[in-house]
Amino acid sequence: MGFKATIHLLNASTLVAVSGAFRLFIAVLFLGTEPRVLACIAGGLVIYTIYTLDRALECKEDIVNRSELTGSRKDIALLVSVSAFSIGTYILFEEGLYILPFLPLVVGYLYSKGIKICGSNLKLKGGLGVKNLVVALTWGSFITGIAGKSVNNIIPLIFVFSFFSSKVFINSIIYDFKDVKGDSLAGIRTLPVQLGEKKTKAFLSIVHIMIHLGMLLATIMRFIVFEPIILLYSFTAGIICINYYSVATETEPRARKLIREFLVDGESTTEVSLRLLINSLFLRSALYNI
Repeated sequence: MGFKATIHLLNASTLVAVSGAFRLFIAVLFLGTEPRVLACIAGGLVIYTIYTLDRALECKEDIVNRSELTGSRKDIALLVSVSAFSIGTYILFEEGLYILPFLPLVVGYLYSKGIKICGSNLKLKGGLGVKNLVVALTWGSFITGIAGKSVNNIIPLIFVFSFFSSKVFINSIIYDFKDVKGDSLAGIRTLPVQLGEKKTKAFLSIVHIMIHLGMLLATIMRFIVFEPIILLYSFTAGIICINYYSVATETEPRARKLIREFLVDGESTTEVSLRLLINSLFLRSALYNI
């Protein structure tokens, strides 16, 4: 039981980390800068660290929301997290990014454990939508900071930051739907808990449409590089996930859970893969017609 739970704990953040690395690559594509594979990998390692630490540093809502991790070896998870963070930080240091790796680490600790001030515990997980906004701004800054290191014009950076912050904000709320019971017991006022399913879905749909219209405007004004495959898939997958795979339920069929994870955590990987496939097909067709 302990071994299986530990493996689950170590593997639980892998998909999120890979997705984060590909999001970094997509941000580079939007900005039209030189792809830096090592920097993307480093970003993925830092993301893996933060989410694994969040799972290892148990909170009372996790007793309900993450019961499958009961009995796992938290010391092993901490050791793996420190190793991943050290490697990722070293690579980012080589890129000249000295502060950025520590931003999600500090925010992640305040998010999971909080800090005591004047006898009260300040924790970023509380408050209506606060945790979602904190997570969104943190990862939006992290992604934009790495991808936009060599960009001097602030306008493209604003569009990229807004896009990825909004995407993370929406995705974090989508996952709040499955944690409604645990969050309610812990007194965490998430949007699905406070607004209910219908109103939360409507709110997310509006935000989703707005950010994609913003990216379309940015491409028309040539602030960012037009990536039609990525934007089309992002818009379609988001609409499907918000409207059909965001349900407040205690029990969820495994197939439904896998589809939601594919649409959310697998989105950036799928987008890059589709882009590579379609571009290679067009290239092959062009070579054939020469």
